[in-house]
Amino acid sequence: METAPLLFDLGRSNPTTRQVADTVKAGGAEAMTEAMKRADAARYQEVVCRSALNPVKGMPFAWTLNPYRGCTHGCHYCYARRYHKQFELGADDEFASVILVKTNFVSVLRRELRKPSWKGELAAIGTATDCYQPIEGTYKITRGTLEALCEFSNPASIVTKGPMIVRDKDVLVDLSSRAQCSVHVSVPCVDEDVWRTLEPGTAHPLQRLRAVRELVDAGIDAGILMSPIVPGISSKPSLIERTIKAAADHGAKIWGCNVMHLEAGTRDHFMRWLETEHPHLVEGYRKLYIGKYAPAGYRTEVKNVVAAIKTRLMKAEKAS
Repeated sequence: METAPLLFDLGRSNPTTRQVADTVKAGGAEAMTEAMKRADAARYQEVVCRSALNPVKGMPFAWTLNPYRGCTHGCHYCYARRYHKQFELGADDEFASVILVKTNFVSVLRRELRKPSWKGELAAIGTATDCYQPIEGTYKITRGTLEALCEFSNPASIVTKGPMIVRDKDVLVDLSSRAQCSVHVSVPCVDEDVWRTLEPGTAHPLQRLRAVRELVDAGIDAGILMSPIVPGISSKPSLIERTIKAAADHGAKIWGCNVMHLEAGTRDHFMRWLETEHPHLVEGYRKLYIGKYAPAGYRTEVKNVVAAIKTRLMKAEKAS
C-alpha cells in the first residue's frame, strides 16, 4: 500500500483513510496487505486521520468523535454500515471484518481542543462505530479520547454496546466533575433470541445493563437507549416491557428509543438478511419502509406504547 514518505525517509507511516479507500477501490479489501488479522477473524488496518472532531448536522449534537471505522459487533440494523462505502468497503461482511484504527486520533484531538477557535461544544463519541468494541482493549484510543476531553473540561456523551466502558469509569467520574458527561448504553431488547439474531457480535444485554448499574453507582449519568426497535422482531409490547423493566431494575437514569431506520447500504444488507432469517416479514417491510423511515404514525404509535409502559411500571413501583 502506497503511503506518504516521512521526512528523511525514516520508514513508512500508516496510510490515511483516503489512501485506504484508493487501495480498496483498485484491488478490493485483500489489497490491504498491512491489515493485521486477529483471533476474531477481523482485519485491522491502522490509519492516520487529519481531524478527530467531525461536524454533523440534523442531530442533537454538532460534533462527533469516532476513533474506529467498522465494528465487529456486526449488528444487522446498524445505520453506520453505510459509512464503510465511503472507504470503498462493503456494507455487508466487510463492515464487521475490516476495521480502520485511527492511531493518531488522540494527538489530533488534543491539537483541535487547544485551538482558540474551539468553543468547547459537546462531542458525541461512538456515533458511527462502537468506541468500546473489543479492539479498544488493545488500542485504548477511546480511553485516551476521554482523558483528552477531561484535560480540557469538554462536555461529552457516549453511546456504546460495550460493557468495557466500566474500565474507564475513573476517567468518566473525573470528566463528570468538570463538564457535562452522559453515557447511553444501547440495549434494544433483552430477549435472547432477538439479541442473538440481530446483534451477533455484542455482549449479552444483561452484561450491558450490569455496566449501567456500575456506572450509575459510581455517580455517572448513565442509562439505556432502546434503539433501534425493529418492527416485527423487537416491537412487541411484551418485549418492550421486559426491556424497560430490566433497565429500571439496573438503575438506568436516561431513557431513549427510536424505531429502526434504513439508510442506503444498511437497507440493502438488512433486506438480504431479512429474506434469509425472517422471509415472512419481507413484504411488510417493503410496504413499511418505502423511504428511509417508517411512517410517522407508526413511529408515534411505538413511542406511545413505550411511554405507556414506562408510566405504568413507575406507578406500580411507587405503589409497592
